[in-house]
Amino acid sequence: MRLLIIGGSRFLGRAVADRALAAGHRVTVFNRGRSAPDVEGAEAVRGDRESQADLERLAAHGPWDAIIDTSGYVPRTVGMAARALADSAPAYVFMSTCSVFTEWPSHAVDDDSPVYECSPDAGPEDGDYGTLKAGCERAVDRDFPGRVLHLRLGLLLGPHEDVGRLPALLLRIADAGAARDERVLAPGDPAYRVRPIDVRDVALFTLSALEREAQGSYLVAGTQSCATSYGDLLQACIEVTGSPARLEWVEADFLAASDVAMWSELPLWVPPVEHPWDLGVSRAEAIGLRCRPLPETVADTWAWLAADDGKVRRSYRPNRPHGLTPERERQLLAAWDARHDGAAISQ
Repeated sequence: MRLLIIGGSRFLGRAVADRALAAGHRVTVFNRGRSAPDVEGAEAVRGDRESQADLERLAAHGPWDAIIDTSGYVPRTVGMAARALADSAPAYVFMSTCSVFTEWPSHAVDDDSPVYECSPDAGPEDGDYGTLKAGCERAVDRDFPGRVLHLRLGLLLGPHEDVGRLPALLLRIADAGAARDERVLAPGDPAYRVRPIDVRDVALFTLSALEREAQGSYLVAGTQSCATSYGDLLQACIEVTGSPARLEWVEADFLAASDVAMWSELPLWVPPVEHPWDLGVSRAEAIGLRCRPLPETVADTWAWLAADDGKVRRSYRPNRPHGLTPERERQLLAAWDARHDGAAISQ
């Protein structure tokens, strides 16, 4: 296949480009060339997706067998690309999110759950992330009717992660016993189950779905068979980093009372009243979705961070800060210790 990837240099787009090239497909990437180097072997077309002239110039490089949009967040902007490229390919893959579901994460969702209402012409001021992504889906549907594959993605992990979740866990645990105490705050119940998905498995599913000429929308997230406990996740981080870390499991109620921010200060963890991992992926599994074990993702992500004698690790800068600051973690552990010391004295 000849594929156009809008984006293609960072995390998800990079994974799709890398897997497509490895499978023998011809890959064109369209981006500004500012965020990260393109995957070797891809044809790069430089431009801004918000520029009509750049989009028209891009269309002249076609046709393609499919367009894969990994960097669409605003309906109005996504619609510009869809209109400009409507005659350039028979299929359009839009990388969406499980955040389009109105009931997520407070309730379990599946492919048939309701999604937010949003105009295909909405601008960045017209909604939050999930609402705008729903509008982006409608923008693509308008110009590629009956030719769209929407992949509503769960939480992604893997090498080259620029969000910062798994790298934050790995780097915190790797630092235990060095500049910081060997004790590492671990949230809630170690048996708490998580179901992230490796970005490379999303890339493989994307290519497989295109080969099957799949259309419509699919929830794409970690499968039940690959669910892992949070305790095993942290233990995998300890093992791959060779860290002396000792996990201090702190109750969820204490963390909630201490206003610890879910997802960000404690990556991949939320209070058990939420249901971020209850994503029904049976439709995607029926057409080939498969997920690798999470410890493999942990090991490969650490190998990437530790590459080039640690140069990648030293230069790593996530899009958003994740993880507790050293001072915040010390304060929480001290308060946790004091709570238990006080309970012992009262007895």
